[in-house]
Amino acid sequence: MLKKIPVAELALGMYIHKICRRWTNDPFWIGLVEVMLDDVEVLKRIQQSGTREVWIETGKSRVVTPQPSAASTAPSASDDTTPASLEKEVLRARVICGRARDAVMSMFTEARMGRAMDVGNVQLLVEEISNSILRHPHALISLSRLKTSDEYTYMHSVAVCALMVALAKRMGMPDDQVREAGVAGLMHDVGKMMIAPAVLNKPGRLTRDEFEIMKAHPELGVKILMDTQPVAASVIDVCLHHHEKVDGSGYPHGLKGDQISIFARMGAVCDVYDAITSDRPYKKGWGVAHSIREMASWKGHFDEVVFQSFVKTVGIYPIGTLVRLESGRLGVVVEQGQASLLKPKVKVFMSARTGKTFAAQVIDLTCPSDPDGILRIEKPTDWGLEEVDTLWAGSPA
Repeated sequence: MLKKIPVAELALGMYIHKICRRWTNDPFWIGLVEVMLDDVEVLKRIQQSGTREVWIETGKSRVVTPQPSAASTAPSASDDTTPASLEKEVLRARVICGRARDAVMSMFTEARMGRAMDVGNVQLLVEEISNSILRHPHALISLSRLKTSDEYTYMHSVAVCALMVALAKRMGMPDDQVREAGVAGLMHDVGKMMIAPAVLNKPGRLTRDEFEIMKAHPELGVKILMDTQPVAASVIDVCLHHHEKVDGSGYPHGLKGDQISIFARMGAVCDVYDAITSDRPYKKGWGVAHSIREMASWKGHFDEVVFQSFVKTVGIYPIGTLVRLESGRLGVVVEQGQASLLKPKVKVFMSARTGKTFAAQVIDLTCPSDPDGILRIEKPTDWGLEEVDTLWAGSPA
C-alpha cells in the first residue's frame, strides 16, 4: 500500500515509491524511484534538500512506523481515510476530480503528440481516489458522472478509475490489485487519442466505416502503453479487452467467458455504466437506476458475478436517482442504505400528486418511525426538472 509521509519520518529500511518534488534531470533524484532506502548519506541528502514529503510502499518496506515528531503526526488531507458524510466528501472529491482530469488530459495529449506519457503521478492519483472512496464510497463515483460532453473523454477515464477501485474493494481484492484496477481504469481509453476528432466527437450515429475506425482504439492504446514504462500487464490487458463480452460477441478478439481476465470483465462493466449515464456529444445520458436495469437485461454482455458485485457497489438506486415514494412524495436518492439496497436515504422535495415543491427533507427508508418505500423510478424530464443532481451535489459540477 502506498503511503505519503513527511520527510522527517523517512527512515532507513523504507521502500521509496516516489519523491514529492519537481522533475529534474539530476541522476540522484531520478534514481530515487521504487528503491529501498539503505544508505544513510542518501537519507541525509533527502532531508537536507528541502523536500517535504515522500511516498513509500509499506508492503515492501522493512520499516513502516518510525517514531514521528510531534509536528508530523497529523495525516495530510489526501491521506485521511476517516469516514465522512456525502456532503463533506463531495467537496474533497471536486478537487480530486479536477486534479485527475488535468493529469489525464496532460498524459493523453502527450500520447496524441507521439510522446511517451509521463505516468509518474498515476499511482498517486489512484491513491487519492481510493482514499476518497474509503471516506465515502459514493461521493467521487457519483460526482465524476456529472461531466460536460466536451470533457467526456478525460473525465470518463477518471470515473472508470473510481468505479474500478470501488468494485475491486467490493470484491475483496488485496490493496495491490485494487491499485492496479484503478490504474487500468484511468488508462483504458488512451487509444482514443489516436482517433480522429471528427469520428471521436461526432454528434450523431457512426457509419459502419467510422465504427470500424473507433474499434481500433484498444489496440492503438496498447501500442501507447507499450512505449510507457512501467505499466502492469493487467493495465494493458484492460486497455485491450474492455470491449470483450462473455458470449464472445465483443472486440477486438471475440474472447468469451474465462478467456477474458477478471480485470477486463470488471473494466467492461465500469466502462459501459459511465458511458451510458454520461451526456455525450450525440446523446443525453440515461438515468443511473435505469442504466442498471438496462445493463441487467443485456444477456451475454457482462460476467454475472462481476455485475452483481457492481450493483452492490453503486446500488440498485444509485445516488441521483429520482424516485416516487409510496407516500406520494418525490425525491432523489442521496445515500445508500446500510442494511438494504432497496431502502436508501431519499431527499424528498415535491408532491407527486400536486406537483408542488416543499422544503427538502432527508428521510431514511429503513426508519420504522416513518414507514415508506420506493414505488418506482421517475424521469426528471417528465417533471420539468433539469438540475436534480444539485440536490445532493450542490452547485453543478
